[in-house]
Amino acid sequence: MKTRVTVRGQVSIPARIRKQFHIEPESSVRWEVEENTIRIIPLPKDPVSAFRGKGRSRYSTEQFLEDRRDEREKENRGA
Repeated sequence: MKTRVTVRGQVSIPARIRKQFHIEPESSVRWEVEENTIRIIPLPKDPVSAFRGKGRSRYSTEQFLEDRRDEREKENRGA
């Protein structure tokens, strides 16, 4: 999946990814650089509640961790 960077340095997150990770307007993400790779990590709106698993979010901490495990497996398989 590709997106373009605007003149102002902005990028759009594809709708499929926004839906999968429940990224909504005013959501925060963290940018991580590992050698020549950039990772974008969605952050929960209330990190304390998300950490405790008591948030009212539809996207639970357990679901997030399961999704991350699946992504790592795909990366390791070269998919």
